[in-house]
Amino acid sequence: MTSLTDFGYRLCDLSNSPSSSNWHDVETTAQALANGLRVRDGPIDNHTPLGKTALPQALTSLLSSALQGSPTPASTHVPVVFELLRVSANLCIDHDENRGHLLESGLPQAVVSLLEGYAESIPNPPTSSPLPLTIPHLKVVRTAIGVLLNVSLNYDPVKSRLRSLDAALTIMRLSTAIYPPAAWLSAVPTEGEDLEESWALRSGVSSWAWKTIVDLKEVKDESLQIFNQDVLPLLTPALEAFSSPYPIKSATFEADTELFEDLLVTDFEVLEQSCTFLESLSLDIEDVRLSLARGFNFPAEHGGTPCLSTILDFIEKGDYPVLWQTVFLEADRRRREKVFDNCKAALIKSVVEVAGEERNEDVLWDDSESRPGGDFVCRMVDLIKKYLADVESGASGKDSFAQRDDLVICATLSLGNLARREKNSSVLLSPPHSLAPCLTSPHLLAPLTDIKMKHGVIGLLKHLAQSSAHSTVIHDALSEAQVVQRMTKSGVWDEKVDEMADIVQLSAIGVVKHMCNANVENTFTLILGDEPTGLSLIMALVKRTRSTAIRSEGTRVLVNAIKSLWSTEPATSPVAQGLNTAEAVTERQEKRNAAMQKVLTHDCAFALASLVGRSAKYPLLVNEGVVALSLMSTIKSGGPLALTAILTPIPSDAPPPSEPISTPASASSEQPTSGSDLSSPVVTTPSTRGRPTIPRNALDMLIAVLRNVDNPVNFQMEVRVNVCSFFVQLTRHTSGPELGRIKDAVRPVVEGVAEGLQTGEADLLSKATQKLLDLWA
Repeated sequence: MTSLTDFGYRLCDLSNSPSSSNWHDVETTAQALANGLRVRDGPIDNHTPLGKTALPQALTSLLSSALQGSPTPASTHVPVVFELLRVSANLCIDHDENRGHLLESGLPQAVVSLLEGYAESIPNPPTSSPLPLTIPHLKVVRTAIGVLLNVSLNYDPVKSRLRSLDAALTIMRLSTAIYPPAAWLSAVPTEGEDLEESWALRSGVSSWAWKTIVDLKEVKDESLQIFNQDVLPLLTPALEAFSSPYPIKSATFEADTELFEDLLVTDFEVLEQSCTFLESLSLDIEDVRLSLARGFNFPAEHGGTPCLSTILDFIEKGDYPVLWQTVFLEADRRRREKVFDNCKAALIKSVVEVAGEERNEDVLWDDSESRPGGDFVCRMVDLIKKYLADVESGASGKDSFAQRDDLVICATLSLGNLARREKNSSVLLSPPHSLAPCLTSPHLLAPLTDIKMKHGVIGLLKHLAQSSAHSTVIHDALSEAQVVQRMTKSGVWDEKVDEMADIVQLSAIGVVKHMCNANVENTFTLILGDEPTGLSLIMALVKRTRSTAIRSEGTRVLVNAIKSLWSTEPATSPVAQGLNTAEAVTERQEKRNAAMQKVLTHDCAFALASLVGRSAKYPLLVNEGVVALSLMSTIKSGGPLALTAILTPIPSDAPPPSEPISTPASASSEQPTSGSDLSSPVVTTPSTRGRPTIPRNALDMLIAVLRNVDNPVNFQMEVRVNVCSFFVQLTRHTSGPELGRIKDAVRPVVEGVAEGLQTGEADLLSKATQKLLDLWA
């Protein structure tokens, strides 16, 4: 009886002199060896001894000779190539030592070259019809991919070599050409073709291809990629099969057969894997994001395949195949439907990432007059409007958008990424788009609205509101849409959503912060609305949250409200011009007084003091807190509140801010002010300045600012001047032991600062310190 080792030596001998007369011997010997190697757990280990012989080199040599210089084997040599591939696949399965031997012999490289030969026959551009290959050739391709899977599975040396050869792209090209999803449903047999065997093989090619590709992607160094933007037109066609009506029956295959179900499963596997790769590539590779955006308006980017449009079509129109209802059991069908929905969610992430790529703004945004913003922007706006139209009309059914929260999420997040410029925001809020009333619709901002939808809507509103201080178009559109009222009633600041919505809460705070900046009408709305008011909700959130960003930004809403209430409207302002009667002026002043009383509370004063005390790294935040406290102190009842607040210990349950909140602003001396987020920055020094002791209270921080030594940043002169001005203002409306404590602690520091100033240096600071010392003399 001939042993496997004998077959191995026989094959080695045949490799030394391959000729037309012994190819049959090569085939039969290889077949016997391949069959024997399928047994891996027998009493005798045949794999290890055979791997140590010349067999790996013989397999590589015979495979090359069998091709006879052609990229693919001639029909007469297909059987022998098939058997040689079987030996290779079975020799190395679960056997790292043999994988190494095959790598040294060059077999993986030879197999990749064979697959590249088949890939050369794929038409360019690819068609939706399956690549016409006979059953013997399909077996060769499937087995060749099986060799690469077996030789590389969890074995990094071979993986590395295959990545260097772009093997994954070659495999992907072949797989998508051989097995286009859903193409089997319209397939009809040609003369002499066994259609069932053909599609079973094509399905096997697809399945093994994806297994190999997924394994090649799994490496320790996650920065290594097996694909670039060239793979995009190979991934997106799978989406088309599920975007247009999926056939409800097959032209040839019977619905109650095992193969029918297997092909349905393969279709879905291709879809799931394609979406997974599209998502990961969009998240990880800048060139992919850039290429997808370029291809939206110029499909030639991907050889005529409209990749991003196809993705959007699938997100909008993709649906479960009707065949799932008759083929799969209910539990299995529901599981696949859930995965299908996850595929859409993954592609929504891709679209949002593409829109969020900074260099794509000018690609996806078009300043054309006929379609303001361009096709991508118009499509996103239409998704929002269609959703609202169907919800308001009560439309239902398969084509209704009323249940498509995901479309609103996709559109709002994408537009939010493109609305960072004032001109873009103006376009979105102007006709024909006029998005403000849409975004503030109760259907999008109701307390029961899904938090993911709120995240997109409020995020977009935040980006729009950021430009409101510089554009009356933006400010007026958002004000007319009652954005402050809608935000207050949205429930986003309710305690029950704290654990899952801090990012959304922060965005909502950003909206009202910008809307109340230098605008007393919006400030009235925030403070004097129905209970609970917007300000009371924000201050309650600031008090209970452990998020430093929410604490800081929430308190900055209070800062902007105070600055707006304490400001004097120019006589030329539209509001001032509208106050044409004494009654109107009186009514407005009463409203202002009522709002001022709402913020003249211990909680508000302490929130401002806490902002000062916790912001050692951020001059802007310290300055804004000081300015607001100074303004409060101009009111007789506000001075004692500010005095008590700066002496009250700050809870140590949260560290100072670890990230900058926004860009600092300059400030003046006599009249404390603080600019918007977009004003000139306060210059800071590197972090080598030192680490101050964490302030016990705001007074400690104010003293540290005046001293300006061993702080983590340099406090600009204007900030130090504002601190002096605050103490001057505080002195006018307070007295007693608490003020005495402040004088005793601050006076020596001010004297030291004054003495340290050189003649002519920092005139503003010199005057401010002298004014304070004179007052306290």
